[in-house]
Amino acid sequence: MSSEQDWDELLTNHPMFSLPKSVSGPSGKGELSLDLSLSSLPDFVNLDPVDDNPTPSGRRQAVAIKDADLIVAVGSEIRITSLGDSKGTRGTSQKSYKILHTPNVRFEIHQVALNPNGKLLAVAGAFQVAVIVLPRIGFNKLVTATVDCKSFQVGQYHHAAETSAPVAKIDWHPWGQGGSTLLVMTTDGRLREYDISADADEPQQTLSFVPDRRMSNSYIADDAADREVASFAFGKGRADWGPLTVYAVMKSGDIYAICPYMPKNSSVPSSYVHALECYVAAKQEYLSNSTNGDAASSDSLTTLYDYQHKYVSALLKQLPPGTAWPATNRVVPMHPPTTIKNPRARQGPFLLQPAPRGLAGGEGGDATDIVYMSFGDDAAEESDGETERLGLILVASQEGKVDLFLDVEKVEARWEQKQHPSRDLPMLATYESIDLGILSTLRKSSPSLLDLVKGNHPVFQLDPIHDDALYVYHAFGVHALHLGSLLKGLAILLRDGNESDNNGSGLEASLETVKNTEVHPILLTFSVEQQSSTPVIGVAIPNDVYLTYSMFILTSSMRMSVFPLTLRSDSSVVAETRVPSPEKKPPAIAPPPASSSKSLFNSKPKPEPAPSSALTSKASPTPPEGPPAYVSLLSAEPWAIPPAIARPTGLPGNPRLSLPKPPGGSAGEMVLTPDTLRYLGTTVEKISSQIHDAELAHRATEARAALQEQEFRRQRETCARMLEIVRALATARQEKAQARIAKVQEGQKVLLARLDRVLQGLMKKAVPELSENEAKWFEELRRMKAEVVGAGKYDDRSLVAKAKLLRNEVDRLLPHLKEMNEKETARRKSLVESREALGLSQAFELGKRSTEERTRISEMEADILKLAHRLDVSVGRPPSQQQEHKGGDEHE
Repeated sequence: MSSEQDWDELLTNHPMFSLPKSVSGPSGKGELSLDLSLSSLPDFVNLDPVDDNPTPSGRRQAVAIKDADLIVAVGSEIRITSLGDSKGTRGTSQKSYKILHTPNVRFEIHQVALNPNGKLLAVAGAFQVAVIVLPRIGFNKLVTATVDCKSFQVGQYHHAAETSAPVAKIDWHPWGQGGSTLLVMTTDGRLREYDISADADEPQQTLSFVPDRRMSNSYIADDAADREVASFAFGKGRADWGPLTVYAVMKSGDIYAICPYMPKNSSVPSSYVHALECYVAAKQEYLSNSTNGDAASSDSLTTLYDYQHKYVSALLKQLPPGTAWPATNRVVPMHPPTTIKNPRARQGPFLLQPAPRGLAGGEGGDATDIVYMSFGDDAAEESDGETERLGLILVASQEGKVDLFLDVEKVEARWEQKQHPSRDLPMLATYESIDLGILSTLRKSSPSLLDLVKGNHPVFQLDPIHDDALYVYHAFGVHALHLGSLLKGLAILLRDGNESDNNGSGLEASLETVKNTEVHPILLTFSVEQQSSTPVIGVAIPNDVYLTYSMFILTSSMRMSVFPLTLRSDSSVVAETRVPSPEKKPPAIAPPPASSSKSLFNSKPKPEPAPSSALTSKASPTPPEGPPAYVSLLSAEPWAIPPAIARPTGLPGNPRLSLPKPPGGSAGEMVLTPDTLRYLGTTVEKISSQIHDAELAHRATEARAALQEQEFRRQRETCARMLEIVRALATARQEKAQARIAKVQEGQKVLLARLDRVLQGLMKKAVPELSENEAKWFEELRRMKAEVVGAGKYDDRSLVAKAKLLRNEVDRLLPHLKEMNEKETARRKSLVESREALGLSQAFELGKRSTEERTRISEMEADILKLAHRLDVSVGRPPSQQQEHKGGDEHE
């Protein structure tokens, strides 16, 4: 399965993609009812809780891939087939699939979501939600067409009643313990958390993004779109509150956030908890050291940081022993702290600075989806600066506009406080607004078709392999958004901004050099002839080593299109931008243009620091003066593939068409109309231009190849000459060089001897006689020499003779001392042995007699003292008291 045609051939006419009976059956509305047109527009806009028809209204995601299994939701059925086993059935008619038997799922499925471990599948209709336990490996070997699976509805009281709010989006939390935490967002702003392993009926937690209406006598003009949620997304980050943040976008485009949010039963990396602790501690330290600002604001921040510290401390107490930093990172089960009783604050709406631009001729459609993309990767964790903390938020709207915001002010944990209420709104920096071209396409066909955007619902799909790739599918096709060039440009801009501050004019000039998001149309489903479109209801990208890196696109008419993608060797964006630029290049290589990147957040001018000499010497050593020894025919910059033939992502240069079937004829017939001829003319002109560009690129490539061959021959000839020179240096020239070196060494010795003689002669001429101090110094040296060495050979008074005599005497006495030491050691050993040989009875008898004698001595001493006292005679202390006094003095 290495090409696009293989997948298309395998999945074309696959029975898995047959229409449901509610559409293709005798009482069905037919395939045309699934197309978006002016006649079917009410079915795409209105929702009926009683009759949930198969019209793809609202958010649709009907495709999922689990390992090598393809899962498709068709009506109220869940169909599954193994793509790995389907490889062997290519070219045969043995294409089969299995239907998951789920009696509890009796509604039209609009969304499917696979949990992180791939064991559970959450399905949602317009109002109801259910969870299906997927079968194990080997289900395709069963003979029956259906596979019994356990299924149960989620939150029947909240989502299955007639008064329930429609489901906006379902998703699994990545930190849910066991992958069983399901989040369900309804349009009324309620985000409910269900732990499938504990209780699927009642939510564990509920977040409210839309406050309840308060009774008031005054009239408030409130737009319904301001109180209706379109979608939500999880934040991301490494050492901040990003992973504990939930973003929600209203249909009006307002963005709100709630932080902190953690599932009731979570599995949190221990390294993140320690990083968050350092982040909060740094905030508190900075606030304590800062003296500027309002006192009320300082008190509010102090209270906020105290709450954050309590929250993090509660998380640290849940860490088991052995996880203290810098221990190895591990996933630890945790629960959200309950130490803070205040409810979490809803932060927002975000200030969008500047305000996003509207599309020309557009009325500003409702927002449909939101996604948060993190900046950088694991390779940039150890790098410093502001770049790795930058995040991107993208919001899609019905008109085909995608707004890209920079998350320059990270959201922090906040709680509602009556004493210090926060009135400051968070901010997002608007970078660009992307036009997918939907309005222009409809306007060219017919201005009345602009109403079709009301039934459009763009949805984001992240690439599981490349973080800088994003796909948007909607009712008129699929577009790919590549943010790699944008992220690299912003990384360079922020890196240079951290090193030097610049003025505002320089900042604007630097921002103009940053590339925008690359937009590539992949699939178009709008028919100019029929003035209708087949909405895309699902996009899936496998992340399995046994499947090729491709993109599967499913339309509402159950037609599957597959696009092979190209794997790219992603490197750290921050690492790529941290290569030091050398001060000087060799003359053969043109120097790079001076960078004009400016800081994105600072405008104060500051001199640019000079690069380090060590870095400069390592990057590019300064060449010697003069022309280089070898000048290459090739340019200094590496050759780049011409854009006309370059396909770094693997996507086609022209979007593929997947148009609705004509109402009165077969799919192979075409009715020529002016619009059709106009479209064909435009397409032919575009393809002719691409062919011309490809021919020019082919010529440039051939010229480059010829130049590289010529350069290769020159390098081979130069290398051959260098080898000859090296060989000559190693043989004849080496002998000559050694002989010359020896001759130079002999001459050097002669020169040194001559220099010594000349120096002595000059010293004698300069100072013919010794001075008085020199004479005394030399006389003292002679006296010391005579004292140490002696006046003659037999001088016994010299220190050398005395030392020799002392050594002889020591050598004579040393054997006797050793003998005496040995005797003493033997005597002590025998004495110890004799003491140890004394019996128990003998020792007892000796102790008894010794005690008696000591008693008698004590009595005699007492009598003598009494007698001396009577005779008034002074006597000294008794021997026993003298010994005790002496022992006391030694102790002191």
